[in-house]
Amino acid sequence: MAWYEEAVFYHIYPLGLCGAPAQNPYAEPVHRLDGLIPWIGHIRELGCTALYIGPLFESVGHGYETTDYRRLDSRLGTNEDLRRFVGLCHEAGLRVILDAVFNHTGRDFFAFRDLREKREQSPYRDWYCGVNFWGNNSYNDGFSYETWGGYDLLAKLNLQNEQVRNYHLETVRFWVEQFDIDGLRLDAADVLDFDFMRALRAYTEGLKPDFWLLGEVIHGDYARWANGQTLHAVTNYALHKAFFSAHNDHNYFEIAHTLRRQRDMGAGPERLYSFVDNHDVERIMTKLQNRAHYLPVHVLLYTLPGIPSLYYGSEFGVEGRKERGSDASLRPCLDLDALRAEDNPFVELVKALGRVRAAESALRFGDYRELSLTTTAFAFARGDVVVTVNNADSPAVFDLSGEGVYTGALGGERVSAENGRFRPVLPACGAEIWIPGDGARRQYEPVRRRIETRAPEHAEAFAPKRAEGKRPEEMSVEDLQAEILARLKANGPVTDRMLRDVRENVYRDSLLNWLRSFR
Repeated sequence: MAWYEEAVFYHIYPLGLCGAPAQNPYAEPVHRLDGLIPWIGHIRELGCTALYIGPLFESVGHGYETTDYRRLDSRLGTNEDLRRFVGLCHEAGLRVILDAVFNHTGRDFFAFRDLREKREQSPYRDWYCGVNFWGNNSYNDGFSYETWGGYDLLAKLNLQNEQVRNYHLETVRFWVEQFDIDGLRLDAADVLDFDFMRALRAYTEGLKPDFWLLGEVIHGDYARWANGQTLHAVTNYALHKAFFSAHNDHNYFEIAHTLRRQRDMGAGPERLYSFVDNHDVERIMTKLQNRAHYLPVHVLLYTLPGIPSLYYGSEFGVEGRKERGSDASLRPCLDLDALRAEDNPFVELVKALGRVRAAESALRFGDYRELSLTTTAFAFARGDVVVTVNNADSPAVFDLSGEGVYTGALGGERVSAENGRFRPVLPACGAEIWIPGDGARRQYEPVRRRIETRAPEHAEAFAPKRAEGKRPEEMSVEDLQAEILARLKANGPVTDRMLRDVRENVYRDSLLNWLRSFR
């Protein structure tokens, strides 16, 4: 059995969590990656067995406009820092996969710099798609080229070019030999060349037999990418959407239909990467209209077919909303100590789900069967384990076929089937995982049900680093946010609303005026 078939992932966007500046000054390395070492123990305590971390390599800004594929971003540290970090993850029992941005490069990548300098004479002119020396672009280079998403900052590579392919394959070998990584998450896999993905699959299987390839795919027939020739898995964005809208709209048919459709299309959901939020979408606590639905949403994440993943901070109930075209609030710097994991009901639930999934092989490999479905109540089986969820604001009564006694793995309740019928009752916005037997098969400590209907305050956890010795006019957006937050704290308690106002304001002039308003 391959490790990834029973993995639970934790997902980190390192530039955000480490508090790196938004723009790369290309200065001496700052060893921010070391700040993630305390998170390794936390991740294991949650029951996660694998880490997806990225982007990591030298880039201009957000990490996906790569400058150097073989050097850790200097805002995070050095290659030795990354080698040590992966080694510590392995010692703790965590597999590690990295972001691989193979579809495009930044404009500071060596091949694109050469193209800008030498134009028609550049040996790298065929490394990029659609280069037209009669055109132009927003940087006024005097030539045009294909891009990702229409952003001239992201120049599209020609993956049909053998030199480009070989460069990427050699880069993967470098990552495996230098950092001993266990797999890759392919950025923008929905627009990657299929011949390249087939070549990558064959090449990586020769490097490590259990090397895992995950593709970022949003729409389409997932089986085109997730199969025996290209990638092992892709991101299940269809189920991600269903997770929150099925609760907001009180419509569990959406989740059930999504799973049926994926199975009918040949993309078994058990091969897909499940998530409720990530670095590109708003936090689940922001999207849910009733935050008490955090409980059934996460029970579904851990029990439906698929490879579950947690995005850093969401296990604490952290919020994050896209504001004015910025993803900054989705990717915050967090202080692990300030988050107080030992007294957090969200963390307690996630830990319990990790324990149950690890102990019950049916939740990893058991056949999925619908048992009961209405708009507000949903029951299904994974092997002999029964899962029930309720999105209504009132209790739900289930009437299912069953024999013997079932024990709730989360609440500890025991329910006996009578006359071949199993009739558990769930409270409003409730969920339970029912294990057959009176508890002798597996003893679970009940989870205290304290999931709140309001967002917790995390002012202390949002901790951008202050810029020392800089005048306001010299400060970056992150510097200004940190300085404003420090001034607010000096004046009194910082509320959750005040915190959001700071981190969601990504306009430098506005922040400058705000900072100057302090006396």
